[in-house]
Amino acid sequence: MERFFENAMYASRWLLAPIYFGLSFALLALALKFFQEIFHILPAIFSMEEATLILKLLSLVDMALVGGLLVMVMISGYENFVSQLDIKDGTEKLSWLGKMDSSSLKMKVAASIVAISSIHLLKMFMDAKNIDDDKLMWYVIIHMTFVASAFAMGYLDKLTKHEH
Repeated sequence: MERFFENAMYASRWLLAPIYFGLSFALLALALKFFQEIFHILPAIFSMEEATLILKLLSLVDMALVGGLLVMVMISGYENFVSQLDIKDGTEKLSWLGKMDSSSLKMKVAASIVAISSIHLLKMFMDAKNIDDDKLMWYVIIHMTFVASAFAMGYLDKLTKHEH
């Protein structure tokens, strides 16, 4: 009976596979939105103010960072929690493939969230004249919470690695 439950629990990791595959649809949706924004920017590029263009470009950078985060979570999560990817030799392979454990994935996700938050905060500051001071203050507080959380996670990770 114990063996049955252990095998069933171990096999249940495959329930994550469709979730990680589903992230590829989220990546597709993000790519479509990215190119929709490009097509909106191009016709108006010569009449657009520089600050407006920079805000639009920061949105595109934001989407690219989110896309990278999706790929990282999708592939590393699958490899760490479901099964190793079987990529043929001679095929292009990501340098970090098979090298990112759940701890390093967590740190990369935290760093990505801080980067995404930083770009969002920069967009808010560039448009500060149109944003209430209270709202801007909350953006800064939330961003600093992300920064502090990432720092704390990194510090705890460093502490636990020294113990082993």
